[in-house]
Amino acid sequence: MKKIGNVPAEWGSLNTLKPLSKRQVDEKAKDLLSQMTLKEKIHQMSGDIPLVSGVIEMQLAYNKRPYPAGENIRLGIPGIRFSDGPRGVVMYHSTCFPVSMARGAAWDIDLEERVGDAIGVEARSQGANFFGGVCINLLRHPAWGRAQETYGEDSFHLGEMGAALVRGVQRHIMACVKHYAANSMENARFKVDVKISERPLREVYLPHFKRCIDEGAAAVMSAYNKLNGAYCGHNGHLLRDILKNEWGFEGFVISDFLLGIRETVAAVEGGMDIEMPFTWHFGKKLYRQVKRGRIRESLIDDAVLRILRQKIRFAQTGEPERYGKHAVVCDAHKRLAREAAQKSIVLLKNECAGKGKKPLLPIDCGGISKIAVLGKLATARNIGDSGSSMVRPPYVVTPLEGIQAALASDIKIIYNDGKNIQSAAREASVADLAIIIAGYTHRHEGEYIPLPPKGGDRKCLSLSTHDENMIQRVISQNPAAVVVMIGGSAIITENWREKAPAILMAWYPGMEGGHAIADILFGKVNPSGKLPCVFPKSEKHLPFFNKKATSIAYGLYHGYRLMEKNRHEPAFPFGFGLSYTTFVYDNIQLDKPVMGVFDSVRVLVDVTNTGNLTGEEIIQLYAGFVNPSVERPVKELKGFVKTELAPGERKRIEFIVTADQLAYYCEVRSQWVVEPGVYRMLLGPSSRMEDLLEAQLRITD
Repeated sequence: MKKIGNVPAEWGSLNTLKPLSKRQVDEKAKDLLSQMTLKEKIHQMSGDIPLVSGVIEMQLAYNKRPYPAGENIRLGIPGIRFSDGPRGVVMYHSTCFPVSMARGAAWDIDLEERVGDAIGVEARSQGANFFGGVCINLLRHPAWGRAQETYGEDSFHLGEMGAALVRGVQRHIMACVKHYAANSMENARFKVDVKISERPLREVYLPHFKRCIDEGAAAVMSAYNKLNGAYCGHNGHLLRDILKNEWGFEGFVISDFLLGIRETVAAVEGGMDIEMPFTWHFGKKLYRQVKRGRIRESLIDDAVLRILRQKIRFAQTGEPERYGKHAVVCDAHKRLAREAAQKSIVLLKNECAGKGKKPLLPIDCGGISKIAVLGKLATARNIGDSGSSMVRPPYVVTPLEGIQAALASDIKIIYNDGKNIQSAAREASVADLAIIIAGYTHRHEGEYIPLPPKGGDRKCLSLSTHDENMIQRVISQNPAAVVVMIGGSAIITENWREKAPAILMAWYPGMEGGHAIADILFGKVNPSGKLPCVFPKSEKHLPFFNKKATSIAYGLYHGYRLMEKNRHEPAFPFGFGLSYTTFVYDNIQLDKPVMGVFDSVRVLVDVTNTGNLTGEEIIQLYAGFVNPSVERPVKELKGFVKTELAPGERKRIEFIVTADQLAYYCEVRSQWVVEPGVYRMLLGPSSRMEDLLEAQLRITD
């Protein structure tokens, strides 16, 4: 059996012949704890990699092997063996899926669970038992450099997508949810103090974490930032009061790496269980503080029991026949990566070009002899951030390669990198159609790396001036032009949007992204993605953002909620995305017009495919509030479902809404309150009001 250190790589003494009940797991954990010395207990609570050599290794090749923490050779207890994410397994050469923001645009719970399953298999096949890649930080502002690592701006959507990833991963290994909490700035992440009152914290910034905890996530990673003056890694209100006590979280908390803990006593008392990935503030320092009586040993016991319970729990988990080298970047996972990319691409605009009589997409190759592919990103292996989330796949299909593979040999492809705009425009002018690939790379957004400078929060939300000028010049020479945007979150398109007949948002589409882009362009796949974040017309319509801030206030409003409050029309609304077919919604119904504060209601609607192609539609349910006694958003997402319909097919779609889903958090009473009154149930294909059908529901005491 492969080994990490001197402990068997699977589960050592924790292996059992028969599954254990929850009570038996607890008994086994307590028995192991009783055999440990104080030093052995404390060793469970920090990383096993030496500090100096570990820092050097992280700089040279972050997480190319599992990071162990808490191995106990005497008792045969393996450590956790950490692998990062979230677009795949960071270790070695693994399958690179589209970034989480892209997968958020798929709105596909089943797909995300299958991605999680593949990640779990590849991680365990390469020696890991812990996946630190369930990133569900809320996108407060699209300039956030690591926006690509999360699923979007809405807490409900985030929670459902994160829970799906947890389910898939935890068929095989432990899943860790991060970064808890209110972490949505990159450059200032080590110093910024997020000021937030209890209501927006509970209603906006925490529900998605609770959803993943309820799903059974084994671990939570704390964030670097402060929240109301206390570092999240020391924050007793977050870690003890809410997470462990109120929510009943039974797993353990790990620190974010290096600067996730600043002081020994505050971290342990605040609720930190493991310092990662090195022993810096724990280890000998923690031992001395316990011996001096500054930290109660009962807090150490609680932390270690949490860790042991999860190790024992996951020693019983898995599908051994699926693990091995054969499982890493296998054909099934390649197909899954392509499917995920296909379903994540959002068709933002699709109109006739010039004197054309039908929408430009899908591209009809009949009569086409020459296509111009323009832009340096067409040949770039552009799969996202190069920081801690970087996956190293064995290959990447670029957009140009995908287009070349999709076309017959009698269609000529002209490629121009676009550095010389006039040259690109000339190439476009002699082609039947132009495909422009424009957007960002890891140099423009991602984890902030100061030397050499790359990543970080975005400087602006538009494409580069060069790219915008190229788009406009190319379209002036050939109106049959498709713009494919690459990036991690919203892009402002006002300078050229009206001129472009067709626009696709492809995000960072992963190792199979080039094939997926071509599949959408040429109609092999009908686009079904919808935006997980609003695309504004102006940065002025967004919340305040200063990437150098040392203190910032977070409130109830951002994204579509803020735009609706201030009556700003977006360029493309939250939940928006076109298809090559058309869908009609009608016959919205409630199974009852009135319900009590402890009841639930069924909300139903008919959806019909009225076009000529089979397509997938994402039906979205929002709840609005009529004359509330406290300030509420215009509406909030409360449900979504993705379904496939053949031409002419009609389906009855059903949601169940419980009264507590409509509650607000009352700061005076420190509890959730369901207010009697009238609520609007809104169903449709996007958050745009004119797209939604409405039925009203009354809640009584």
